[in-house]
Amino acid sequence: MLKRVFTILLVIIGGVLGYQFGPDLFQLLDKLLNFGEFAGQRYIGAVLGGALFYLLANWLVDYIVNAIHWGEDMLVKLPITDVMFGAMGLIIGLIVAFLLFLPINSIPIPVVGDFLPLVVSGLLGYLGFQVGFRKRDEIMSVFAIGRKDKGKKESGGLAANVEHKILDTSVIIDGRIADICRTGFIEGALVIPSFVLEELQHIADSSDILKRNRGRRGLDILNKIQKELKVKVQIYEGDFDDVQEVDSKLIKLAKVLNGKVVTNDFNLNKVCELQGVPVLNINDLANAVKPVVLPGEELKVQVIKDGKEYGQGVAYLDDGTMIVVEGGRDYIGVDVEVLVTSVLQTSAGRMIFAKPKLLEKAL
Repeated sequence: MLKRVFTILLVIIGGVLGYQFGPDLFQLLDKLLNFGEFAGQRYIGAVLGGALFYLLANWLVDYIVNAIHWGEDMLVKLPITDVMFGAMGLIIGLIVAFLLFLPINSIPIPVVGDFLPLVVSGLLGYLGFQVGFRKRDEIMSVFAIGRKDKGKKESGGLAANVEHKILDTSVIIDGRIADICRTGFIEGALVIPSFVLEELQHIADSSDILKRNRGRRGLDILNKIQKELKVKVQIYEGDFDDVQEVDSKLIKLAKVLNGKVVTNDFNLNKVCELQGVPVLNINDLANAVKPVVLPGEELKVQVIKDGKEYGQGVAYLDDGTMIVVEGGRDYIGVDVEVLVTSVLQTSAGRMIFAKPKLLEKAL
């Protein structure tokens, strides 16, 4: 159907051009071949133009239809917000170009005055579309700030102090966020996106018993925070259909709300830092509040298992910090005093190396 429409349209265009320029063409042929004048030159030109464009349409219409289908597929795949903001940017660019028409047309050079407005219109329209399409998140955040300011005036300025802490799936399942909220160190409102809730539900419905228990633990933690703790909890119902990964959605939401992502995921932490999104890492907080242990300090620990290397034993402090005891294999299951030899800080946490104090005295 679309091919027939474009074929008819091209034939009509060819007929109009032939009707308009047919007499001029026949005059040129009369000068070259001495055709002589005859009646109905416009109508003959229209017939010839329509026939010529009909032959041209058989070759050209396939490319036109394919280009239209390609553009249609691209527009359908794009989220409606991207299309809307791109169209807004295009319209603003064309309005600016229209305002520049008068000064450009006043240029005394004829070719420049006639040709330059078309170039300016195309350039500003393209730039406006790109700015609207690529800066849509920042534009939406500007409107969000406007709504916050309005709410601040209506509520006596309280809205300005609210900071959004956006929870990811890992920190909810971890559970320590509830204890941190109970102590009052988390200020502002906790934001739980709907796509995070969906991921938790999928985990809770998993056939794997370990995953199922983790998902149910996360849902229990959320219920505990919402019902038992004096923390403002908000459910974000929106979604980003153009993004598939939950971590990418969290980063995008943090940009829109000007909030901070709360996580204990090392990779998400690094991605947030690269994209300039504020992030609160629970593991970093846990490592920061662990007691400081210096080389030469004495500790009393219980060796509970073998280490990776021969003769090593492994013990743990009350906060979960692992202590590798050189020669501690002989003291498994026994409380022993050890001397700290070195402390290693890794991305996974803090690791302490020590050796038995009895061995130190023997040396």
